Amino acid sequence: MSETTEIGGGAAGPPQAGGHPGDGAVPVPSPTATPRDRLEAVLYELRRVVVGQDELLDRILVALLARGHVLLEGVPGLAKTLTLETVARVSGGRFSRIQFTPDLVPSDVVGGQVLDREGEFTTRLGPVFANFVLADEINRAPAKVQSALLEVMAEGHASIAGETHPVDKPFFVLATQNPIESEGVYALPEAQLDRFIFKLVVGYPTAADEEEIVRRMASDPPEPRRLLDPEQIIELQQKADEVFVDHRVRSYAVQLVTATRNPAEAGLPDLAPYLELGGSPRASLSLIRGARALAVMRGRSYVLPEDVASLFHDSLRHRVVLSYEALAAEVEPDQVLDRIVAAIPQPKVEIGGGRATG
Repeated sequence: MSETTEIGGGAAGPPQAGGHPGDGAVPVPSPTATPRDRLEAVLYELRRVVVGQDELLDRILVALLARGHVLLEGVPGLAKTLTLETVARVSGGRFSRIQFTPDLVPSDVVGGQVLDREGEFTTRLGPVFANFVLADEINRAPAKVQSALLEVMAEGHASIAGETHPVDKPFFVLATQNPIESEGVYALPEAQLDRFIFKLVVGYPTAADEEEIVRRMASDPPEPRRLLDPEQIIELQQKADEVFVDHRVRSYAVQLVTATRNPAEAGLPDLAPYLELGGSPRASLSLIRGARALAVMRGRSYVLPEDVASLFHDSLRHRVVLSYEALAAEVEPDQVLDRIVAAIPQPKVEIGGGRATG
């Protein structure tokens, strides 16, 4: 099952400054506002609707600016659907939700040819052709359906009856999976997990946050305002591409990733029995792309080593494959990554003239 919603444009209307009295809304940033000011306003607007998931919202925006996709793991009822729908509303893009089920086929995702009333075959594009796509419970669909979605994620287009159809720009996929069920699910292979820039794990809110959720949603749920449009998102993505990365920061990112493949060379020989496979070069690329986007959100034109370190777990937890020995000892990927990031010192990068100096 799928549904596509047009958000923005004529349906939502142009963004209006200010908000309803007493709702705590901030003014819509002007066209001349800095990228940081724009993104801070977006984060504030998202937090008006989604309570207690600040880090999740932050990482979703980082992945969006880095042109990546996110795998989100969490139990039902933690506002995963609400989160992406709110991001789409604030960003002025088209939102599409695909409910993955065991009987789904690839054409339900990418589309196919249908016979019209005149007896001619016409192409019907599937729900994946939207700016923001929620692949809900992706591990409930068979491998061929998962592969169809992941191919579009990697290539940016789908082939239907020999014709190539590009997806909308920007294009962002948030795939969710339920960690508590093992029956009737199809685990994503490691090679397909590598297509996601981040894997985020969302937990239960605190008691205070849950009380605030009940208060906001019980009577008059807040409506998010449109603060951006797709063209502005593409502009912000281009700003992220221009962020300077010092060679020592690049080397630091590569050291972290290679330590997942050869922990003994990083001075951690005791981790070797726990790691069957480490991160590929795609992990290093994801770290740098994410760090550039994070720098834009922090108002910088250069990447700092702490940007890379802060994204290390999100970029690698789905890319490392633990051994049977680690599973028997109940070792989690984040525990291994904790040891690696603590063992490799961050380089000292001097800042001068507005960027890191090499």
